Amino acid sequence: MLTQRSFPNWAIYDRKYKPSDVPVKQLTHILYAFANINPDDGSVVLTDAWSDEQIRYDGDADVQGKPLYGNLNQFLRLKRENRHLKLLLSIGGWSYSGNFRGMTDGGKRQRFAESAVKLLADYGFDGLDIDWEYPESPREAQAYVDLLRETRAKLDEYAKRVGQDRPSFLLTIAAPCAPGKYEVLNIREMDQYLDFWNLMAYDFSGSWDSAANHQANLHGGELCVEACVRYYIKNGAPPHKLVLGVPLYGRGFDGAQGVGSAYRGTSKGKWEGGVYDYKDLPLQGAEEHLDSKRGAGYSFDKSQGQFITYESPASADVKADFIRKEGLRGAMFWELSGDAPTSSDRSLVRRFADKVCGCAACLILTCSSATWTSRRTTSRTPRAHLTMCAPGTRRASPSAAPRLSAHHRSALAVSWHTRMSTAGPAPPCPHT
Repeated sequence: MLTQRSFPNWAIYDRKYKPSDVPVKQLTHILYAFANINPDDGSVVLTDAWSDEQIRYDGDADVQGKPLYGNLNQFLRLKRENRHLKLLLSIGGWSYSGNFRGMTDGGKRQRFAESAVKLLADYGFDGLDIDWEYPESPREAQAYVDLLRETRAKLDEYAKRVGQDRPSFLLTIAAPCAPGKYEVLNIREMDQYLDFWNLMAYDFSGSWDSAANHQANLHGGELCVEACVRYYIKNGAPPHKLVLGVPLYGRGFDGAQGVGSAYRGTSKGKWEGGVYDYKDLPLQGAEEHLDSKRGAGYSFDKSQGQFITYESPASADVKADFIRKEGLRGAMFWELSGDAPTSSDRSLVRRFADKVCGCAACLILTCSSATWTSRRTTSRTPRAHLTMCAPGTRRASPSAAPRLSAHHRSALAVSWHTRMSTAGPAPPCPHT
């Protein structure tokens, strides 16, 4: 069983969250996001050289006599020390998805697939995750199918070069959970090329709404997790390939009287208006509740009239039961730094690991690089965003480390992939 989380590469800035803080013993996959797409030719490019390749960490050393630093080197080290761990490059996301419009052009799709697999080869990734938010027409939906087919073909070609068989290199997507978005997709056609679907089952409600509602409710309401899961299964995505998204943040509404009520405005939040890290909830003076009918957690401060919707330990337990009952692949989390420490009973990752799988090393982590604007699963216009850091602070120590050439990166990665394919299987999860 799998459970996914997100590690943003911008987390090393304001949030001071580093790869070494990642609880890898409880994870199976890391989705490192986000790479962007060059709108001129469709090529996939990394977005933050300092974070990805240059920042120096304690213990950094050259790889086979060649310098390779940054977050990517840190995750390669984590892979060496934790052989169950898989690292995927996530492409797109909310901020960069506009550049997917060019994928209706066959030449740009080919360049996308070639360049994405080259990045995989250069940096030792184990797969690719495509996050297109969102195709809006039958033409774009078909382009998505074509993009997956062509990318899958390039991954298989590379697998043959290093002596690995499919599914050694994974292909996944971030999938919407709002009817107006998932109904556009050609799910059955897409599924034949995918290893699993990461359902973005959150942001059902927020500052764009006129009423304060749950943002990740399992049942009921205009949007809910259960309806999303049922639709994907009915239209060709098997349950064992569905990974359920879980938020590690809450959305706050001031002047509310409870679920479904009008509100005065969004709360101040921590990183953006109305948004709080899960680890900081419930706020002082608020009481935590479970809406058992909807399968949703929230807190309410009567004195302040403040309603905050988030995944609580109690609602997480309900969702874990749902995952097991429905035979889903597992869960994913956005984003990593928002969770409580895994030493705490309130850690959602820990709860899902215990209840969904019951063994260590059975979670998926999602990482993010570059400025991130909140992923929306609804058709509503988002009004808030997260910024990587204040202007001028992003590269406080920009002394450029010598960069490994693409040739050497590729050679090292091929060597890595070959060694891993011949070293015997990683310790398996008994539920996989």
